[in-house]
Amino acid sequence: MDIVLRAFVAYVFILFLMRVVGRRELSSMEPSDVILLVVIGDLVQNGVTQSDYSVTGIVLAAGTIGVLATITAVITHRWSRIRNVIEGEPVILVQDGQLIERNMKNERLTQDEVMEQARLQQGVESLDEVKWAVLETSGSISIVKKQ
Repeated sequence: MDIVLRAFVAYVFILFLMRVVGRRELSSMEPSDVILLVVIGDLVQNGVTQSDYSVTGIVLAAGTIGVLATITAVITHRWSRIRNVIEGEPVILVQDGQLIERNMKNERLTQDEVMEQARLQQGVESLDEVKWAVLETSGSISIVKKQ
């Protein structure tokens, strides 16, 4: 039962930590983001199993994390308020060609990162061509071009 409790605490902590650290798509992660994920994984494993390398310990820890992930998915699907807390809400980064500096700063994004997505998705050459740029809850940036 101790492993189940530690796995529960680890899951909740990682969920909180990922919200604090910010949203990034896996493909756009910086090297420091990848290192953070690898180190967290190792530290959590040590904290959850406390050197219990038995098959039972592995099954309990992995099963607990799996059940918690499923419960989280069901809860966020049913209740939008809880979804907003756990997954966050989309954030507008550009409106009518103007960067929203406060949102950019809060999400720790640069104009270059937004422009890269604008060029890739819509062939946009300058912010003046962008009606909306939105940081989605998945970490991707959606671009809507002006007509």
